[in-house]
Amino acid sequence: MGYSQAELEDIQDRWRLRFPPDLVELMRNRRPLVRGGLDWLKTSSADIQRILEWPFEGLWFDVREADLWWSEWGEKPTSLFDQGKRLGQVVAQAPKLIPLNGHRYLPETPNERGNPVFSVYQSDVIYYGVDLADWIVREERGWQTERAVDPARPPKEIPFWSEMVRRNG
Repeated sequence: MGYSQAELEDIQDRWRLRFPPDLVELMRNRRPLVRGGLDWLKTSSADIQRILEWPFEGLWFDVREADLWWSEWGEKPTSLFDQGKRLGQVVAQAPKLIPLNGHRYLPETPNERGNPVFSVYQSDVIYYGVDLADWIVREERGWQTERAVDPARPPKEIPFWSEMVRRNG
């Protein structure tokens, strides 16, 4: 049993998110999406907020502790406060990430089918699924499972997050 359309609209309004159509379809049929996954109606607001902030917080940790800084972000400010402020601006310009399970996220934009699923752990960002169908198979059968889709088809390019993947590559 999944979420009703009214529940999905309430979730999106409350958290200022817009779910892509394939995620809406999946959420209408499954709740949670995978065993142990996020249930938007049963998870506390504080936990959802923490999960939404996880990508920024992980990057912020790596800025502070691992000297992460891309030249595209501008000159690195000398104060930690200003570094955090600039990083916040950078992340705010990137497509929002919708939490799925643990540190697996789906980009909100483009608001169309077929967005890749990212695993985001600090600045260690990888593709965890070429799309939602691939992600579901990997979550249910394990990371080493063959892709559920044609492996010759690369994941869709998502500003900022796909660049994070390349820089980790």
